[in-house]
Amino acid sequence: MTTKENKTADTGTFAPLLTRATGAETTRDPSSVMTLLADSCDTGGRLTSYRSAFAEGAIGAPAHLHTKASEMFYVIDGALQVLVGEEITVLEAGDFLLVPPHTPHAFAAAPGATADVLFVFTPGAGRFDYLRLLGRVMRGEADPQEIKDSSERFDNHYVDSPVWLEALAARL
Repeated sequence: MTTKENKTADTGTFAPLLTRATGAETTRDPSSVMTLLADSCDTGGRLTSYRSAFAEGAIGAPAHLHTKASEMFYVIDGALQVLVGEEITVLEAGDFLLVPPHTPHAFAAAPGATADVLFVFTPGAGRFDYLRLLGRVMRGEADPQEIKDSSERFDNHYVDSPVWLEALAARL
């Protein structure tokens, strides 16, 4: 079985992959810990997966969309407030959500809750570099402009959402 150290190229083929919890890379910011599980280079481009543990009150991602990837959310524990299109809902432990390409979405720990969420993107898009950059920006170690400049590379396109901004303002 292939471990994290034995990556394959994005050739469409890949070996079985095992990412042990004790060996997984993590990236932290003031309100979350992301555990990097499998990037597109590990899966022949088929998927990218990571797990995020959000502190109470954590804002996960502003409104955005992906043009190529579908994004899947599985709430392991806690509750996650999500925007899908123009609708806001709360996902609870055991809930699954699939957001297709070109669909605006956003997420945050639900008010008064923490959230532990498994994310899967298909096809994969080399998102670990984006997550590392995001962590650096959140910790004040990188310029937020780098996120904006990387939207095509990481298929992460920010959009305006008055509905989401209103929901965030209501949390205060």
